[in-house]
Amino acid sequence: MFNRIQTYLEWLQRDPVDFLVYMAYTVVTILVSLILHECAHGYVALRCGDPTAKMLGRLSLNPARHLDPIGTLCMFFMGFGWAKPVPVNPRNFSNYRRDDFLVSIAGIVVNLTLFIGCCFLSTVINRIMMGADSVSFMQGYFTTGVESYVSPYYMDGYNIMYGSLDEWSMGFLQYPWMLYIQRFLLLMAHVNLSLAIFNLLPFPPLDGFHIVNAIIFKGRLILDAQKFQIAHILLIIMVVSGFLDDLLFYSGEFVYTAVLKTFLMITGQGV
Repeated sequence: MFNRIQTYLEWLQRDPVDFLVYMAYTVVTILVSLILHECAHGYVALRCGDPTAKMLGRLSLNPARHLDPIGTLCMFFMGFGWAKPVPVNPRNFSNYRRDDFLVSIAGIVVNLTLFIGCCFLSTVINRIMMGADSVSFMQGYFTTGVESYVSPYYMDGYNIMYGSLDEWSMGFLQYPWMLYIQRFLLLMAHVNLSLAIFNLLPFPPLDGFHIVNAIIFKGRLILDAQKFQIAHILLIIMVVSGFLDDLLFYSGEFVYTAVLKTFLMITGQGV
């Protein structure tokens, strides 16, 4: 967390305009990702027979109804976070095990769908933005796979999501203004992948706990207050130790790279 804050401060001093653009993208991305995640829980719960979320106004796109102050700040400074959990009354479910699983996985499915959709759009935008001639030239010039110029994530070693390109790299773009769209798509993909992986962790109250309980324990795993608190402490230890940050980073990079490589090949930009 402190390293991220230090990076932000250095970035703000070095290029305040670029930093503010990035933060504007981040605000929009976090709002959209968290709100859609929670709305998905509430909507699926409604379809499964539980109107609790709807009655309490949680099927709304109003950020005030969903955002948790601490969880939102964690999204900015730690790369993962959470919103206010959607209230669910499982007594209204017609099939507890099935419906609990569907409600729990709904938010993750939305985040993964946004991740895959934004990754694909970023490769399409990349092809249009660069033009066929530039793509062909760079395919012959670089041979480092997804980290080549033809990747929508890297251009000549520059991480597009976090910084501007130099003049040499910008010279290969047919439509430089599309770079703003590219940055937003990449950030949206990154945030939603992080949210999906984070929520898959089998610790209450995260969605992963309910998913594991439904699949492995057939819905029979019920934690008392003491065990629930122990699970919370373990999750906090993972956060403070930096283990969770490393887990999200390396697993996210693996998935990100695999998906981008696939879409680059589909769009004729693979090397």
